[in-house]
Amino acid sequence: MATKSAMSSDDMRREALTTAMGTIQRKYGQGAVMRLDDDAHVAIPIIPSGSITIDMALGIGGIPKGRVTEIFGPESSGKTTLALHAIAQCQKQGGTAAFIDAEHALDPTYARQLGVNTEALLISQPDYGEQALDIADMLVRSGAVDIIVIDSVAALIPQAELEGNMGETQVGGHARLMSHALRKLTGTIHKSNVCVMFINQIRMKINTMGYGNPETTTGGNALKFYASIRIDVRRIQSLKDKEEVYGNRTRVKIVKNKVAPPFREALFDILYGTGISRTGELIDLGVEHGIVDKSGAWYAYGSERLGQGKENVRAFLNDNDAIRDQIEKKLLIHLGVIEEDNGEAKPEAAPAPKKSSKK
Repeated sequence: MATKSAMSSDDMRREALTTAMGTIQRKYGQGAVMRLDDDAHVAIPIIPSGSITIDMALGIGGIPKGRVTEIFGPESSGKTTLALHAIAQCQKQGGTAAFIDAEHALDPTYARQLGVNTEALLISQPDYGEQALDIADMLVRSGAVDIIVIDSVAALIPQAELEGNMGETQVGGHARLMSHALRKLTGTIHKSNVCVMFINQIRMKINTMGYGNPETTTGGNALKFYASIRIDVRRIQSLKDKEEVYGNRTRVKIVKNKVAPPFREALFDILYGTGISRTGELIDLGVEHGIVDKSGAWYAYGSERLGQGKENVRAFLNDNDAIRDQIEKKLLIHLGVIEEDNGEAKPEAAPAPKKSSKK
């Protein structure tokens, strides 16, 4: 009898829970509450970053939708370039993109060179931070935008500071603005399934006494907590032709990742005027995964000699699309991004890299 009574009690509890869940879903919508396993089979929707190595480092094949992403780093490290590549990839998939240019520094010509359709791009150049974040909030709530880039957090000046006297101190105003905005935005971003990317700058802490990392990002700590992905972008080397600099070797580190293991790194070239060099990535990853043979300074693909030196090989592949496409297809099949039989992209996110892209 005791066992029967206990089972009856458990059944009553389960029935009460089912009733409560049904009431919650009727009041607040489907998915307002669910068991974790109910949603486990759903792959996270993504937007490709435009870089094979970054997609590998992110662990899911791209930048997640319905989440907040922060891109930060020193000046001229490639933060806006990375965001514009993501916009271009979103537009290629038929999505709608918006760029909130708080810095008033977007170069439409450069954006077009990176593949952005500037005629279809929504752009806003707000006067102050509250206006920028309110515009972002309305775009998110519309449910009609796939990616929103805010450039940058440091330029989101509070209205009170803008209207104050030059040099007047507004303690904590910027941090309060970001904290309030992110509290409002995060839930709506998830429901609208939009990718929101904040570009941020770094500052140096004072009085660290030589201990710990002296770098920090602007806008307080709220963005660090609310962001599902935090991407650290660094320029590590200048690419030169004799004395002329034509690009940068760039390292990206995923310092926070709520959708895959963090702390993976990606190395790639950013060329002035063209952005991330996909051909350069094919060369580096091709050598790493044994698809392209390297002997000394010479590169070869099967029986085809590609050239001497990476820059000559890059130029050769840019002029020979057929060989370049063969290398890319074989590499993506090897990485598990596309199926071998038909060469079509898998519907799920790309797997984690088989080996680190760090050299």
